[in-house]
Amino acid sequence: MKWYVIRRLAWAGFATLVILTVTFILMDLIPDQRVLAAEFQAAQQGTDIETAVQAERERLGLDQPIYVRYFEFMTNIFQGDWGWSYEYEEPVRDVIFRTAPYSLMYAFPAVVLSTVIGTAIGLYSAVNQHTKKDYAATLFAFFGISIPNWWFGIVTMVIFGSILGWVDIGWNRELVLSAEGGFTWLERADGSHPAFIGEEVEGQQYVGILSPGNLRQLILPTLVLMTGAIASVMRYARAEALEYVDAAFVKTAKSKGVSSRDIVLKHVFRPAAVPLMTIFVGRILGLVLAGSYLIEVVFGIPGVGLASFEALITQDHDLVMITILIPTFLVIIGNLVEDITYALLDPRIDYGDR
Repeated sequence: MKWYVIRRLAWAGFATLVILTVTFILMDLIPDQRVLAAEFQAAQQGTDIETAVQAERERLGLDQPIYVRYFEFMTNIFQGDWGWSYEYEEPVRDVIFRTAPYSLMYAFPAVVLSTVIGTAIGLYSAVNQHTKKDYAATLFAFFGISIPNWWFGIVTMVIFGSILGWVDIGWNRELVLSAEGGFTWLERADGSHPAFIGEEVEGQQYVGILSPGNLRQLILPTLVLMTGAIASVMRYARAEALEYVDAAFVKTAKSKGVSSRDIVLKHVFRPAAVPLMTIFVGRILGLVLAGSYLIEVVFGIPGVGLASFEALITQDHDLVMITILIPTFLVIIGNLVEDITYALLDPRIDYGDR
């Protein structure tokens, strides 16, 4: 097991390096918008275009050979220097630390709820195989997997925001911040708080991650992200549970008069939980990370996904690289944890010779 983990860690590092290298080369091949803007500005002002372009390239460090810039970038990453964001005009590390909480606010509850609900629906569907309830659950799974997150997000905003008026359209990023500007769980605030500027506020209000206003604006993005995740978990849970629904030990338990609840929980779910645990770690993590990009763009959530999208548009090189590195590394490590968890939960699996 020890050598297997070491080899997988080495492979994870190699895979991350390859992805970063390919991304670096692709970003380098695309004409830099800041250089083009300097060229356009010089043409408007009547100054020498070549001099302006060369000065901008030197300012951005693009006058150096690609291998020099690549080696310098990779060295800085391993030293903890993630570079500078020209779009936000601050270190990339600060951008990530400021945007990550917004992504976690809806991604974490989406993962937890989708795992619990998807597993329950999958088990219920397996126990009631070939019934109307099973067909309904299967239909929901196909719907959740097939429907695009960005389209479903727009539809929910139109229905629940514009037509019904149950939620506000737009994202109030100030609702989770204290009066001093830092993240807070829950605290009282008055009308002078930035979150309530332009609104008629009477008396004390609440701000923070757990404030009613923030929880209300988290409902739709969490629901949209959960839809695909629940469908995936449900499919995996149903497939694994079906292997044990008609097993001999389950039939024996039924003949002895064991209750349906105990049969599902103790005789079906328990053996099916081993492969399900491995699936949840990597598959759901990848699904959530991929879905969060478009969800944050649609709902305007100032998270890592939206920062990465804006960085791609503006060619904010360092921020693009880091926002690609983080989810890539998390998915690779998640797959590693998958295999290790599988071996720990099932002692019959031995990686000693691998």
